Order: sequence, then structure tokens, then C-alpha cells
Amino acid sequence: MIYLQLFWSFFQIGLFSIGGGYAAMPLIQHQVVDLHPWLTMTQFADIMTIAEMTPGPVAINSATFVGIQVAGIPGALVATVSCVLPSCVIVMLLAYIYYRFKGLTLVQGILFGLRPAVVAMIASAGISLLILSLYGTRTLPADLTGINLISVLIFGAGLFILRKWKVNPIWVMAGAGAVGLLLYQIV
Repeated sequence: MIYLQLFWSFFQIGLFSIGGGYAAMPLIQHQVVDLHPWLTMTQFADIMTIAEMTPGPVAINSATFVGIQVAGIPGALVATVSCVLPSCVIVMLLAYIYYRFKGLTLVQGILFGLRPAVVAMIASAGISLLILSLYGTRTLPADLTGINLISVLIFGAGLFILRKWKVNPIWVMAGAGAVGLLLYQIV
């Protein structure tokens, strides 16, 4: 019976936690602390801390940890699989629909209309990271003062190296991190 409760609880969490792991926290808390008193609030806070520290999605990590606390290794497997299952089903359904109807002009029109939105979202994230790196704030200052010159130099050098010598971006990022660590220790 406990496995069925774990399955249903984490299936709901996986189905309705749109927005990532942090959006899933209230759902997880409601299921494991309020609805089913599997954990105390202190234990929940501890598990969420561990889930955030470990690599991987927060919701899946917390499902694994809660499953272990409640029903051991089988509980961890049930909770983890049930948390992932809704996403897998939805993606497979969308893939089936896409491959079935990809030749329709309506589907191609929808995908064509989504392309600029995806590009804009990626560009927005990149610009936000650039502003954070250069100014140290999440938004661009009104007077454009307070720019970090070390960040500008590292950014410019990295961009130059990428464009001039076509170096692997991983090596450029690692080098930028090392140079930044060295320069910020000196200054």
C-alpha cells in the first residue's frame, strides 16, 4: 500500500510541477508533510537541502530521498520512476503527434512561429548573464556606471579567442575561470 501511495503522490508532483524543482517544493511539502505525514518539517527541510546539493533535478532527487526514508530502496525506485513518468509520457505523446502530423502546414506554421520565441528566450538568458557578469546586478543600470573592467577584459579576450582560433568553448570557459580567479585575487 505504501508503494501505491508513493507512486500516486510523486506522479502528481511530476505531473503538476511545471517550472522546475523550486516550483515543485510546495507540492512535495504538501504531499510528504501535510497530506501523508511521512516526514516532519525539519526532515523535509533537510531532504530539500540534500536534494539541492546533489547533482540532478531537485524534484527527482527529493523523490529518491523521500522514497528511501519511507520505504527503503524499493520506495526510492517507485518514487523516482513515478516522478519522471508523467514527463516521459507527455514527451512521447508530443513526439508521436509531431511525427504523425509534421507534414501538415498548420504544424509547420506553429513551429515556424515558435522559433523566434525560442531564440528570444535564449537571447534573454544570455543578455541577463552578460549584464550580471559585467555590472554585478540583474538589470542594466540606468546610468551605465559601475562596469567591472576585469569582467570586460575576460569577456573580450574569450570572445576574441573563440572567433580567431575556433578553440573549444569548454577550454575558453575554463581559462576564463582561471584568469578570473587569478585576477580577482590580485585586485
